[in-house]
Amino acid sequence: QVQLVESGGGLVQPGGSLRLSCAASGISFRVYTMGWYRQAPGNQRELVASIHNVGTTNHAESLKGRFTISRDNAKNTVYLQMDSLKPEDTAVYYCNARTPVDNYWGQGTQVTVAT
Repeated sequence: QVQLVESGGGLVQPGGSLRLSCAASGISFRVYTMGWYRQAPGNQRELVASIHNVGTTNHAESLKGRFTISRDNAKNTVYLQMDSLKPEDTAVYYCNARTPVDNYWGQGTQVTVAT
């Protein structure tokens, strides 16, 4: 059974930082492209960042310099470091694992940026 379990979300003040983690099980983690997406109320789900199995990363242009994705294949875990958070970063953040034939989602973790 495939599981993607996100953690690290919560309430943070503007300008603060959070690190999200996504622990994967039930898949051959190292062959998957891992990604983080987010969805704010009333908005479509959007890509935040992705990292290929060889380590190549892709970050949403508007988030470059503040958000950084990384992965640890030994721990079957992908991370999202979020710095200089803004209220508009408030959303549910979802972990994604995909190959050309598979596509899996985590249950999401809430990130709220507010005073």
